[in-house]
Amino acid sequence: MAAVRKVLVVGGGIGGMSTAIQLRKAGIEVDLVEQDKDWQVYGAGITISGPTLRAFKTIGVVDQIVQLGFCADGCSIALANGQVIGEIPTPRIAGPEIPGGGGIMRPVLARILSQATLDAGVSVRLGQTFVSIEQAADKVHVTFTDGSLGEYDLVVGADGLHSKVRTTVFPDAPKPKFTGQGAWRAVVPRPAEVIKPIMFMGHHTKAGVNPVSQDEMYLFFLDKRAENTFIKPEAWAGLLAEELAEFSGLVADIRDGISAQSRIVYRPLESVLMLSPWHSGRVVLMGDAVHATTPHLASGAGIAVEDAIVLAEELTRDDSGLEAALIRYQDRRRERSRLVVENSLRLGEIEQEGGSQEEHQQLMRSTMALLLQPI
Repeated sequence: MAAVRKVLVVGGGIGGMSTAIQLRKAGIEVDLVEQDKDWQVYGAGITISGPTLRAFKTIGVVDQIVQLGFCADGCSIALANGQVIGEIPTPRIAGPEIPGGGGIMRPVLARILSQATLDAGVSVRLGQTFVSIEQAADKVHVTFTDGSLGEYDLVVGADGLHSKVRTTVFPDAPKPKFTGQGAWRAVVPRPAEVIKPIMFMGHHTKAGVNPVSQDEMYLFFLDKRAENTFIKPEAWAGLLAEELAEFSGLVADIRDGISAQSRIVYRPLESVLMLSPWHSGRVVLMGDAVHATTPHLASGAGIAVEDAIVLAEELTRDDSGLEAALIRYQDRRRERSRLVVENSLRLGEIEQEGGSQEEHQQLMRSTMALLLQPI
């Protein structure tokens, strides 16, 4: 086992909480700092792929996700008019009793993970982050925003797309880039006939639905946008309805019922990918801090949870030392993460270009097949 007895995790999102839980299982003392004093997650639903369910099973929360979300097998691909043109199978890789995919409200998932984090014995400090990180040969000295000091064997940057850890420790790292699309989500009632995800392919856009509970599902829509411009929340309902004009059938029914009460969320899609290095001395990055992707493969959260699992495995594998463990972690995660980021971006390009539906479907199928492989 690498000589790691105390770790600081910066960021209390999905990846940070998963990292903290896995490290505590190994008997490592963990402090987690999260700058949001309320530790809240805002948003609509999140799609959870089979590989992500498998990762959550390792973390120990898959039963709660199945119970409080909505899990099912398969995903349908349809045209804008609702005509189904293909099916994407979702094998039950998390276990024969667990469907191949699912969905859940983001705040519900956050509550599940935050309770698991506390139950694991993680010391959670809310409303705080770091001011400085100074590395010595065998320790990392951290100053926090409340003026307190901490000494750690390892610092994990799990603070997302606009990671402060990344910009502090890796000042020359790539910066997030706008992809030319924005993601819309809205929570709507679930018709009884919608029992699995459905994606609807428009000329330059994509919409879809995914159940997140017995009563609700969320609509997701990816637009085409030349610039990353700010959109006032009060304009979201009307603009989303306009953007869905080319769709008919189920999506049109949802469009006609959209209102300010539909819990609409909009965010521009940005991406960042660091191929190497992922660590410097005793500071390492994970999740969106090092490989933020778009939602085209429903795998952004999943690969962050996988990072957490692999990082904990490598830190506790043998006594070869911290540097060797962090190199093994990066080597195991780099290609899988690159695959998700680059292929997600390509799917977005096809949608924006009005490109081949066949290429789009084939790329989704081939990528998902690769993601079924063990991590």
